[in-house]
Amino acid sequence: MTLLRRVMALPDPQFSTPRVLGVDDFAIRRGQIYSTVLTWGETHRVVDVLPTRASGPLAEWLTTHPGVEIICRDRAGAYAEGARLGAPDALQVADRFHLWQGLGRAVETCVAAHRECLRTPAPPKRSNVASRQDDSGPAGPDSVGRRAQRKKAAHAMVHELLAQGHSRRAIARHLGWGLNTVLRYARAVHWQDTLRENGPRPSRLDPYKPYLERRFAAGCTSATRLHRELLAENAPVTYAMVRAYVATLRATPPDAPPLPPKVRQVTGWLTRHPTALSEEDRAALKDVLARCFELDSAAEHVRGFGEILTGRLGATLPAWIEAVDASQLPGLRCRRRLVTTGPARSCPVNQAG
Repeated sequence: MTLLRRVMALPDPQFSTPRVLGVDDFAIRRGQIYSTVLTWGETHRVVDVLPTRASGPLAEWLTTHPGVEIICRDRAGAYAEGARLGAPDALQVADRFHLWQGLGRAVETCVAAHRECLRTPAPPKRSNVASRQDDSGPAGPDSVGRRAQRKKAAHAMVHELLAQGHSRRAIARHLGWGLNTVLRYARAVHWQDTLRENGPRPSRLDPYKPYLERRFAAGCTSATRLHRELLAENAPVTYAMVRAYVATLRATPPDAPPLPPKVRQVTGWLTRHPTALSEEDRAALKDVLARCFELDSAAEHVRGFGEILTGRLGATLPAWIEAVDASQLPGLRCRRRLVTTGPARSCPVNQAG
């Protein structure tokens, strides 16, 4: 309590008016109460907190604190109005997060306009079960995956520590792993032996699943009736087991083609960094882009915009906008140029006005 009193007795830090002001909202109670936080754009320190995210308090703050030259704000219209009223001479910009967020919404609109390309059945997913083999043998299909690489590195690390004379418990403490995990790697002669199949566990219902699938396909979808039929055959199953399997049949009928990817799923594939995608996601995205020339063109524009943001290549932005306009892709095509003063909702790079 003494320490808290000492801290509370300190005078509030005095800030001069920042040249670059960051304006964004945050939730005091998500979905109900929101406020506005003002930050020093060059030092990333909080300058002030406004009670609401309306335009009035922001305009009043800017009026009483003249000298702001650049306002890096959220894309909300209230902030645009407050900045225009309180600091009409300040340049309004958007940060990279909000620019990418705007691009993501534009890409989602573009993908939704070409959802017909997504309805073509995708090829079946590859099994994640790796074949057990020696290190000297040919690499299996799963050996190049991330999971296999992690397993191989962990196996090598554990065996290296064992060779140095450390005990298994000491290795577990040193790596922060569970003892059973270390024991599994220590007992494995080859790293492939640590790969465990991810398939379903054997069940007493397995011998009767083909029968349930045939009856379900014939129109009998009642779990109670199917359970009674199996009991009549002296099957060692319970009603809960039959009901759970019937629920899976209702969700995905047997031999049904794989569901096409959703619009938001494809949008995530396009807007995430390629290294953040799994092998299956990359394969599915490659299949979608091969079927749809427009989405393949959109993917090129997304990669180009990402290079502009990460490399800070602002000089190439006008050329990127011209290329997007020429593509005539819905959602991505800009209706206004960067020299306009009003916000253009259809152009992600012009959301700040």
